[in-house]
Amino acid sequence: MAVNSYTSTRASVISEARCYCGGNHFPQDHWEFLESMPQSPVDWISDLVKMGVYQPESLNLANRLTQVELREALLLKNIGGGNPLREQFCRDLIKEAGGLDQAMAAAFGVNAVEFFSSTIRSGDFSRREFLKRVAVAGALVAIASCTQQANTSDTEASSATEAPADLEKTDLRIGFIPITCATPIVMSEPLGFYEKYGLNASVVKMPNWAAVRDSAIAGELDAYHMLSPMPIAITLGLGSTAFPVKLASIENINGQAITVAMKHRDTVTGPADFRGFKIGVPFPFSMHNLLLRYYLATGGLNPDTDVQIFPVPPPDSVAKMTTGEIDAMLMPDPFNQRAVFEQAGFIHMLTKELWDGHPCCAFAASQSWIDENPNTFRAVNKAIIDAAGYANGPENRKEIAGALIERQYLNQPLPVVEAVLTGEFEDGLGNTQNVPDRIGFDPYPWKSFAKWISSQLVRWELMPADQADYDQIAQDIFLTDLAAELQKEVGQSPPTEQERAESLKFDTFDPENPTAYVEAQIQEFGK
Repeated sequence: MAVNSYTSTRASVISEARCYCGGNHFPQDHWEFLESMPQSPVDWISDLVKMGVYQPESLNLANRLTQVELREALLLKNIGGGNPLREQFCRDLIKEAGGLDQAMAAAFGVNAVEFFSSTIRSGDFSRREFLKRVAVAGALVAIASCTQQANTSDTEASSATEAPADLEKTDLRIGFIPITCATPIVMSEPLGFYEKYGLNASVVKMPNWAAVRDSAIAGELDAYHMLSPMPIAITLGLGSTAFPVKLASIENINGQAITVAMKHRDTVTGPADFRGFKIGVPFPFSMHNLLLRYYLATGGLNPDTDVQIFPVPPPDSVAKMTTGEIDAMLMPDPFNQRAVFEQAGFIHMLTKELWDGHPCCAFAASQSWIDENPNTFRAVNKAIIDAAGYANGPENRKEIAGALIERQYLNQPLPVVEAVLTGEFEDGLGNTQNVPDRIGFDPYPWKSFAKWISSQLVRWELMPADQADYDQIAQDIFLTDLAAELQKEVGQSPPTEQERAESLKFDTFDPENPTAYVEAQIQEFGK
């Protein structure tokens, strides 16, 4: 089981009752306070200001307290002594404290007690949180004071976790949208999968899929969580500048739903009942849009004329349903379950009922970045594939849910995320469902996925038919061979075939003849 480096370090320190630097200066009690620090001091302070907890005089005092002369770079240089492991450990401590200034001011500012006492009296902020900050500051000073005493033990620890020498870079930033589809990419940070493969990777929350696309084209981050159709669309220049992107591995299968506003609970039983609806999907080039169109067409509806389908950022979807801006949505979770949680909607259908095992999201990187960082790309893809295997185990789902709910990740109530990951959920109609495979995490990028996606882009005129070289698209963009190789390296058993017949609710897709499949769909159900 992969664990966070901080957690494992803490455990080893407690068990040995020794300072991290190797000496015996670090009290075990300090570690008791380091479990639930705020991850973002900006968010934390902003919330308290909105609540009226911080008055102007308190904020002014806080500003004076944080003007400490000891800056992070100088401290890390002093503490690290050239040892990357110790520097990273100190960065973790600073992060847990909400920032270096916060930790040092809380511990040593002459007015610190006055400042935090005011907060304690007027709000929910607990003295336990204050003491945690003191503990972290004390830890930093303790490490700095005993750095010179532990050269031997530091060297020994470093060699055990040192990044492979052939990685072109180890500090990575990976963009994601806060949905359960991103589970392997996101959980790899708090649960230590990136670190396991020598990477210091952080995930960066992004507002919507258009921002992900534009950021990828601009080369702002290293790699991305993308919708499975996006690498195809971006590479071919569908809706944007053509820019080569590779789909490295699948993040999740299933894991979406059609959710309908509660006001329609007595009128919607099938696809024909959606006529006239305003329906949200996360992005035009998404499995959500393609599966929704597939479903509506079987009810005799033309998705382009009989309903209004438009992009809605997943985090905005429940609010838009609550205010009546959309009648229904086909969204990634946890927002379907969140709609139920907020009594805004009910789950009409899980997408696994339309196509059990369908892909949704993927890990992707640009061809240029892969070319510049081939070994790093391999390492990060391997970490995510390893994490996907771990996430696919039902026994691990509650642990993962606990990691994902944090504010810097999904920022959702634990019952909502647990309901999605475990498959034990309320559907909004008074029923308790038990669907263990509501979402799965199979990283294998079947080339038949690429061909079905391409066929539907053609069907709905999102891609010109003359661009639909199905075999070439699947071969060039889906890195199936590499994914299989990495799966074997982490002990998984990938399929031996690269494509298969895909069984959907209303038909079967033959990857050998996508053109005939599209023609048959149009003949039976219309455009």
